[in-house]
Amino acid sequence: MLNNIIDRIRLPFRKEKELFSALYEIFGFYPRHIEYYKTALMHKSMRSRNEKGRPVNNERLEFLGDAVLDSVVGHIVFNHFEGKREGFLTNTRSKIVQRETLNRLAEEMGINRLIQSSRTNTSHNSYMGGNAFEALVGAIYLDRGYDACMRFMEKRILAQLINIDKVAYKEVNFKSKLIEWSQKNKVKLEFRLVKSEKDQDGNPTFCYMTVLEGVEGDTGKGYSKKESQQQASRQTLSRLRKQPRFIDSIFAAKSARTKMEEQPVGVPEQEVKQDFIVSNQTRGAENTNTSADYDGAETVRNNQSQHDEQSAGTEFDLSDISMKKAEQSREEIIAAAEATAFAAE
Repeated sequence: MLNNIIDRIRLPFRKEKELFSALYEIFGFYPRHIEYYKTALMHKSMRSRNEKGRPVNNERLEFLGDAVLDSVVGHIVFNHFEGKREGFLTNTRSKIVQRETLNRLAEEMGINRLIQSSRTNTSHNSYMGGNAFEALVGAIYLDRGYDACMRFMEKRILAQLINIDKVAYKEVNFKSKLIEWSQKNKVKLEFRLVKSEKDQDGNPTFCYMTVLEGVEGDTGKGYSKKESQQQASRQTLSRLRKQPRFIDSIFAAKSARTKMEEQPVGVPEQEVKQDFIVSNQTRGAENTNTSADYDGAETVRNNQSQHDEQSAGTEFDLSDISMKKAEQSREEIIAAAEATAFAAE
């Protein structure tokens, strides 16, 4: 019967017939516009281009599918868990749409074998299957609309492959995952409290932000510190996965920090300048001064000697008063002395 339907559609190539059959087994319905699905399975490593020279790959459809998947799964979780708080609903949705879950779904559903890729360039890409899954959801949305995406997730995924109740109450510690990533990459991680307040019912709420190497990450809100930090960590992990520039900014900040830490600190001088040691130049100057002082002192002394000698001449010299004149009278001796004194002047 399936072969008859395919023949009526009149697909031109055998490969497209095989793809059509494979997609029917995966989705449970027939694609109307096969080109959407072919593009969703085209990895960028193929470097395919259209007639206008523009790249053809699944990145744009992946972007669209990611948004649609969040909306559809959020809608399903909202209806399934009546009365649950926003934090619980967000946590449950994130577990279903996280990359690891989508990778496993792509493997289980046989999507991986349909992906067009260059093995040499994508052998290291562990998210290729999950990316293709999101791109296929984007293709379904363009091909058949939102309701078809909802039916696909409810009947094919949550009814057959994922137990939503089991997933909801399974704890996924996003904070520990982020801490583990930071430690492996030697990145400094901080959880910064942005604000703490109360909601309209008086319940305390918290808002935390992740900060990696000083680079602000994402914020998370919750009714406890643990819940808000979990939400911030979940958003940051998603951003690390989808925004290479965010990772680049973190490692640039890390590089600047480690470079600063590795710069040598100035080593203090081991020898203290001995100011009390007189250098040759200083000593020469001092010797000159000393010589000058000595010469000056010597000159003073010489002058003093000359002065003394001169002064000695002006002193009363009584040497010419011989003993032989001792027989002179007292009056004669005094008169002779006075005559000598007046002659010296």
